[in-house]
Amino acid sequence: MNNLKKNSNHSLMMTLLKGRTFIVLILLLIFFSFAAENFLSLNTALLVGKHVALYGILAIGMTYVIITGGIDLSVGAIVGLGGMVAGLLIQEGLTIGNKTIYFSIPLVVLITILLGALIGVINGLVITRFNVAPFIATLGMMYVARGAANLISNGATFSDLKGYEGLGNQGWDFFGSRVFGIPVGLLILVVLAIVFSILLKKTSFGWHVFSIGGNEKAAKLSGVKVNKDKILVYMISGICSAVVGIIASSQLAASHPATGESWEMNAIAAAVLGGTSMAGGVGTIGGTIVGAFVIGVINDGMVMCGVSEFWQMVIKGLVIVVAVVIDQFQRKMQAKMALQARNENK
Repeated sequence: MNNLKKNSNHSLMMTLLKGRTFIVLILLLIFFSFAAENFLSLNTALLVGKHVALYGILAIGMTYVIITGGIDLSVGAIVGLGGMVAGLLIQEGLTIGNKTIYFSIPLVVLITILLGALIGVINGLVITRFNVAPFIATLGMMYVARGAANLISNGATFSDLKGYEGLGNQGWDFFGSRVFGIPVGLLILVVLAIVFSILLKKTSFGWHVFSIGGNEKAAKLSGVKVNKDKILVYMISGICSAVVGIIASSQLAASHPATGESWEMNAIAAAVLGGTSMAGGVGTIGGTIVGAFVIGVINDGMVMCGVSEFWQMVIKGLVIVVAVVIDQFQRKMQAKMALQARNENK
């Protein structure tokens, strides 16, 4: 009887731990509805949605990386670089010799995404071919990308990114607009979340991602092309970062080299809050999206309450630490329950 009660308590605890992010989101909504005036209004919801789109898309790529046991600190810098490259192509075009070429918006989007993919591939190659720790490799790339973003315009901003009708490069503002009242960025988040969730759950590549994070040596022995899959994972992260760069510059109608600074922390926090284990091998896109909503609500709620930006940084840092501690507790509890189940079956 005691064992039955104990198992029941453990099951309840595990259920609460698995649903912790959603519970925290509900509690935050309740708290800020009282602490911040008009927090539950439609305008605030749309504002939070715009920000969640940015954090969520970044966090999708970060989720893949963390599941493999890695980390990508370059995502925020890729956001800034992607926006600057897009701004350059729209405002000044590409000068080759005495001729300047202006690209249509679809081509600007494609070039920006390819740039993100290339940077991701470089990250993956440095990590796999030269055995550089992901933290160091992506930290170095963060500085490279941020420096390149500043070099493009000598630190200046590309403003008023409307394009020119005669050059056929108008329409950049679409990605920062609304369709049927819903921010386009949020719609892009939904599409990417569905695509990458299916890729992670329903394909052999997704199984490889989990197996690499769970036990890389065992994955190699089972025939998984670990290096190739790691490169693909970092490429996905780079693509997601470039997409965020496109949306952010469109929302602002401007590109600035500092765009995306510290956003890697939001991406990591969203992924970890959503149940992605820093130890690797565990994570879901759905959980990450809920985590992104938690980060978005915390950020905008604190701004509406007049909380200092410095305190916001402290609180987000604490959120990451607490999330990792809870994750470790959950893993230990799962191991303990699995051991008890094996003992009972003997």
